[in-house]
Amino acid sequence: MDRGQSLSGKTVLITGGARRLGRAIALRLAEAGADVAITFRNSAREAQHTVIDVGSFGGRAVALRCDITEEKSVRSAIKETVKELGGIDILVNNAANYETAEFDKLTLQQWDAIFASNTRGPFLVSREALKHLRERRGKIINMGSLGGLRPWASHAHYCSSKAAIHMLTQVMAKALAPEISVNCVAPGMIDLGEKSATSFMKKMARQTPMQRNGKGEEIAAAALFFATAPHFITGQILVVDGGLGL
Repeated sequence: MDRGQSLSGKTVLITGGARRLGRAIALRLAEAGADVAITFRNSAREAQHTVIDVGSFGGRAVALRCDITEEKSVRSAIKETVKELGGIDILVNNAANYETAEFDKLTLQQWDAIFASNTRGPFLVSREALKHLRERRGKIINMGSLGGLRPWASHAHYCSSKAAIHMLTQVMAKALAPEISVNCVAPGMIDLGEKSATSFMKKMARQTPMQRNGKGEEIAAAALFFATAPHFITGQILVVDGGLGL
């Protein structure tokens, strides 16, 4: 491993870290030497498996049940992270929901639910973690999406929520400087090895210059870049999409 990408002695909190992209990020940052706390809402079994795998790299790991849309739950998770691991150096706002819905059939409940998880949640977790991040001149890494930069007709609520995250990243980068750097990784279509790959994702793979969807470890590599990057790099959105957005 490049010494410049070492996270030895650092503590990372990853929301939604039990599975999918969150798990990939947790494993990569643990491999780089970090102690890792992950939050989960319903995926208790997957969270425990991830904790075991994260621990295999030699660092400390803890899984915390948390509803990122609720203040009390978030405060409890932050408090427990600090209690178990001693502080927070890096926050990865990964937890989010993804859903397809035709615009004329999109309900207000669907709209509100996506914004609660994808926008309200990252704002709330970031706000509650600020004290601890400031103490360590920490970093926040938000997870955006190519969908926040490019309109997808059947994803109005999802695309809008991720566009909000991109703007929130830039606002936070200004508001929280110079103590905290804030950046965003914006994945394109990612193949997570699940059987539920949609026709939309398959179509996007054919349109991608690299002729495939991305892999979880490629997104994790982007998260590691920001986690170890100079503090002067802030307010940036790194698109990892194989050229799909070109």
